[in-house]
Amino acid sequence: MSSEPSASRNRLVLVVYTAAIFVSALLLFSVQPLFTKMVLPRLGGSPAVWSVAMVFFQSLLLGGYAYAHLLMKLNSRVVPIAVHLVLLVVALATLPLSIRSGWGEPPTSGYAVWLLGLFAVSIGLPFFALAANNPLLQAWFVRTGHPNGPDPYFLYASSNIGSFLALLSYPVLLEPMFTLRTQNLIWTGGYGLLIVLIAGCGVLLLRSPAGAGALNMQVDDADAPAPSWSRRTRWIFLAAVPSGLLIAVTAHISTDVAAAPLLWVLPLSLYLLTWVLVFQSRPLLPHKWMLLAQPLAIAGVVILLAVGGEQNLLLTLGGHQLCFFIIAMACHGELARTRPAAKYLTGFYVALSFGGMVGGLFAGLIAPFTFSWIAEYPILLALAALCRPPGGAERLPRWSAWYWPFLAVLAVALIAPSYSAGDIFNWFDDHRVWVIGAVGALSALLALALNANRWKIFATVVVALVVLRAYPSDDGRVETVRSFFGVHKIVVTPNGQYHVLMHGTTIHGAEKFKNDDGTPVTGRPEPISYYHKDGGIGQAITAMRERKGAPLKVAVIGLGSGTLTCASAPGEDWRFFEIDQSMVDTARDPRYFTYIQSCEPNLKPVIGDARLTFAKEPDGVYDLIIVDAYSSDAIPIHLATEEAMAIYKEKLAPQGAVVMHVSNRHLELASVVVGIADANDMKSWVYSEDSGRDNEYIFSTSVVVSAREEEDVGKLASSDVWTETDANEKQRVWTDDYSNVLGAVYRRLRDGEQ
Repeated sequence: MSSEPSASRNRLVLVVYTAAIFVSALLLFSVQPLFTKMVLPRLGGSPAVWSVAMVFFQSLLLGGYAYAHLLMKLNSRVVPIAVHLVLLVVALATLPLSIRSGWGEPPTSGYAVWLLGLFAVSIGLPFFALAANNPLLQAWFVRTGHPNGPDPYFLYASSNIGSFLALLSYPVLLEPMFTLRTQNLIWTGGYGLLIVLIAGCGVLLLRSPAGAGALNMQVDDADAPAPSWSRRTRWIFLAAVPSGLLIAVTAHISTDVAAAPLLWVLPLSLYLLTWVLVFQSRPLLPHKWMLLAQPLAIAGVVILLAVGGEQNLLLTLGGHQLCFFIIAMACHGELARTRPAAKYLTGFYVALSFGGMVGGLFAGLIAPFTFSWIAEYPILLALAALCRPPGGAERLPRWSAWYWPFLAVLAVALIAPSYSAGDIFNWFDDHRVWVIGAVGALSALLALALNANRWKIFATVVVALVVLRAYPSDDGRVETVRSFFGVHKIVVTPNGQYHVLMHGTTIHGAEKFKNDDGTPVTGRPEPISYYHKDGGIGQAITAMRERKGAPLKVAVIGLGSGTLTCASAPGEDWRFFEIDQSMVDTARDPRYFTYIQSCEPNLKPVIGDARLTFAKEPDGVYDLIIVDAYSSDAIPIHLATEEAMAIYKEKLAPQGAVVMHVSNRHLELASVVVGIADANDMKSWVYSEDSGRDNEYIFSTSVVVSAREEEDVGKLASSDVWTETDANEKQRVWTDDYSNVLGAVYRRLRDGEQ
């Protein structure tokens, strides 16, 4: 054998190793939305499922990198190859992917720990094996003696291209085109192909000239000391901040749309794209450009958070993600700039994955149990300012020395009025966006014009974010309640007339506490918001009551503020199903809402995901089933499938009906419900009308009523405002195995809100 690899053999090594790393990354990141979507129905479609999943994936990534690091410390070529191939084959034996038996129903608390256990026993082994491939194959590549061996980081870019394509293709191609079962089989076939490619990499390594890898490793030996612990700590910090921001941004944007792979993969795709770009030999976006843009991106997020309120879909998705992309590019660019020599490669990747895990743990597990609001987003945003490299000499040094006392005075001047209720507070409250935006812009000015110390930029961003918290965008007094299922706000309007329950920018319920003349409301509370007697849900209840001519037996999926407890009539039996105990506690608290106290004081809701709990109800007993889990935020898709409607139909009395509330700013869901009803041989009527009474907290609603026969829905069948609607034959029916959120978003953008 020649002591030097031939040019043709070098090409073969490059092609096989690049292909193996690409396929491995493709599998690694396509399994994340695939398996998480399989798990979603267990926990109500909560966005937190994705956050916990990300913590699991990042933690196992660290495990895989550490395993690769230890394996490559062995003074052998054969042992690492043999051990890793055995691991891959054993993992293949656990496929196709499935939720392991015994993990079908979650507990009533401790959801995050339960989810981590479910992921570990279900996909832990194949994911662990995949996680090790990137650093392991790069280390093997160095030892093949390939001319590019001394700087193998370009393979990391190849890996992230595979990851990026996997994530981008999932919501656009895989989810709309294939069922979950077909996706699973395709993924399993890809895993088998990967084993063949890695075996090929092993063979090429074993056939490399003896000592070829050592030559590559020695290129940097003379002047490449081991990275210091301060540098390793810096790597961890630079990896942790964008990793945590990834989860925080994802939670922020998915709160108001849907807990679906479409929205998970957008920020994650951008996150991976940053790794692709920064590790190119000639980056498409130079690092110095990103460092210049980073302060503007931080200020941009501050302004977006200040604007808050009713942002449109494109602004919410585009603005936050563009700023996140720039911030992540700056952080990851610093990592690429300070990367070590090839012989320290696996240790570098361990530091990166450890930082990723730390950021994920903070944003995905620690913050939800520590803060009553989504504090992790602004905290990580401020920390991003510290990811900037140590600056050079500040411009205008004579003035820069006075900046700290100036900032202290500014902070006091801006924050102190928030503790009063005078004219100054009212002025700041009215001009909050401009004030917060100005402080955010000041931080950018410090970085760009004055080349200020990063601690000054950090402190200025902190002041802007504290002011943001001191003057919230919601009118009136705000209290927050946080659980695994999200952050709920109870807003008391300025005059105390209404108490409003919100999730993100979505109103879930409201109660009128004072009349227009300021006197207290007395007697039985009147259902308002989406549940007013003149709205779609109110009309459906009245029609079913008149049709039966006797007290109804009703099931309601989703408690909210408890409004529908006051829609019941004497002698009726109403049973509520709610997944979030904190929601029940909020609705019971008379400081917030009095519906339950006034109308159903002995209410005992069934806690748990309705697909699991409602399926246990006796068949054929309910005159009316109201599914109220779709009001303009993270929709639980598994409650709007053909199989879900089959369960509802089984539970209906002979002349019963299903009412589904589908009001949504971003997704068109009425046709989805019509389709799943038609698949179960049920007819549907659609109601969509603007109340014109938003100032009274009585909102327009979109409602679909489905029943076996026309006479089952009473007078709704002949009503001018209810339209009998046939299923669209060109639109694929949603099932537990198939859903198309992208299509629902497109229909809403195409048709607008009805």
